[in-house]
Amino acid sequence: MTTEPGSPADAGSRGTGSQPTPEAAEATPTSATPTSTATPANAAASTTAPDLGPPDITPPADAKPKVGLADVVFKNLTRTAGISLLVLIALIAIFLVLRATDALGANTGNFLTTEEWRANADPPVFGVAALLFGTLISAVGALLLAVPVAVGIALFITIYAPRRLASGLGFIVDLLAAVPSVIYGLWGLIVLAPHFNGTQSWLADYFGWIPLFDIGNGTVGRSMFLASVVLAIMILPIVAAISREVFSQVPIIHREAALALGATRWEMIRTAVIPYGKPGVISASMLGLGRAMGETIAVALVLPASFDISWKILTPAGNTIAANVANGFGEANDIGKGALIASGLVLFVVTMVVNMIARAVIARRREFSGRAA
Repeated sequence: MTTEPGSPADAGSRGTGSQPTPEAAEATPTSATPTSTATPANAAASTTAPDLGPPDITPPADAKPKVGLADVVFKNLTRTAGISLLVLIALIAIFLVLRATDALGANTGNFLTTEEWRANADPPVFGVAALLFGTLISAVGALLLAVPVAVGIALFITIYAPRRLASGLGFIVDLLAAVPSVIYGLWGLIVLAPHFNGTQSWLADYFGWIPLFDIGNGTVGRSMFLASVVLAIMILPIVAAISREVFSQVPIIHREAALALGATRWEMIRTAVIPYGKPGVISASMLGLGRAMGETIAVALVLPASFDISWKILTPAGNTIAANVANGFGEANDIGKGALIASGLVLFVVTMVVNMIARAVIARRREFSGRAA
């Protein structure tokens, strides 16, 4: 079979070097069209680079986070607990004010400046000056005695003591918090008071030039200083336990950095441990102060229940608001009970003010708190 020159079949054979089949000849268009070596899919792949990075999971700006049922329930429970605490404090304050109003109206003395307490008399005369003075003196004295010892115990357990000794000593210190306050009061009255007169006489002999330790022509006995010692033993486990936990939370890199710079162990404590734990120690001290101001039975058993303001803390005199309430509530009439409740209102306000001052002090030292670590 021969083909004429210039026919389509002859052109196809010259271009490809092979004889096309009839089906291919029929499928081949007779018109010349531009050819391309890439298919549409390959062309799209060649123009767009593949995205090998992680997918974009950024939520839209108007999207709301998904909150589970457990989160909603827990949030509402915690909010209810916080609001309930505020409501409870407000109800206590309202109760104290309402119950104290009648007694304050019947009082013929100045409630804030009068030293005597004759609320059951006719007419009643009472004041909270001596009671408030005794409360503050005994509580502050207990704080001055307990805090240095408690901080020393906490530092020894945290840094110096071996592990076995530290755990045993910490357990013994915490065990002091489980002893009832009446036991402390009986121990202070029966055991400590008779054997403490020698110590008080020694303080009066060698430190009598200080007005607090001057007894004048009087004698030593069941004094405010004795009550402060009993209260100091009672608040010691609270301050020591909280301080120990705070010191144990000091970052180890702070302590190692101080030691690496050549500091001794005491210098490491002074520069790294104590500044970091100072807000916690202040909080522990304020908790101990609140416990000391509100203690009732132990102070009532130790102090002689007098109503005099005296700076001589070694002489047998003094009383506190809590001890006066415990001693006089059973025998008080309606006005007397209202007067005792009014004194409780004063103690309530003083405790709130002390805690507010403590929170302000801690807020000013926020750079040493755990949030800054």
